[in-house]
Amino acid sequence: QVQLVESGGALVQPGGSLRLSCAASGSFFSIGAMDWYRQSPGRQRELVATITSGGSTNYADSVKGRFTISRDNAKNTVYLQMNSLKAEDTAVYYCYANLRTNQGLVGNWGQGTQVTVSS
Repeated sequence: QVQLVESGGALVQPGGSLRLSCAASGSFFSIGAMDWYRQSPGRQRELVATITSGGSTNYADSVKGRFTISRDNAKNTVYLQMNSLKAEDTAVYYCYANLRTNQGLVGNWGQGTQVTVSS
């Protein structure tokens, strides 16, 4: 059984910063690309940032220059450093990862963590 657990969501003022974490646990051989998505009420889930197993990154235009995705392969953890937060960043943030298991490559979602940007 594989599990992804996010943490770090909170209420923060505009212009503030947060760091989200997502740790993978369970039985798997390796982790491929790891992603952060977000979803706000009435909107579709959108891809925020991606990091490959080799460390290459990609970002949505809306967060470029403000958010940084990173990973610690020894800890099976992906991070999202969010700076200069805006009200429109308010959403539930989810991590997603492809893990190689006995059943092959399996995609997994975390349960989500709420980020609220408000004064």
